[in-house]
Amino acid sequence: MRFELLDAAADSMDAQRAALEVAARNVAAAQAAGPNAQYARMIPEFRVVESPDGDVSVAFSGTRTESGTNVDMLTEMIAVMNASRAYESDAAIFDVGKTLAEKTIDLERL
Repeated sequence: MRFELLDAAADSMDAQRAALEVAARNVAAAQAAGPNAQYARMIPEFRVVESPDGDVSVAFSGTRTESGTNVDMLTEMIAVMNASRAYESDAAIFDVGKTLAEKTIDLERL
């Protein structure tokens, strides 16, 4: 039995967790640097991962910096909210996939 749905949801949850960490680093660095210092905001980047059998998922591929900009707290809070909501959605998808897998196993026992 294959669990592509669970794998894709888990991969997406990992990517959103990384996006949350990047936003948290941006906020922490902005607070530590002070109002006069410039900090290059980090932006998470993602890539599509395609398996040999055609399954597709997403993965965190690192960060890039936005040169010449300081961290805007409102922008970072929006990034945190977006990543949190996406993570919650992925967790819900994972739960549905887990339930489907359990039901499938129950049917195979009959």
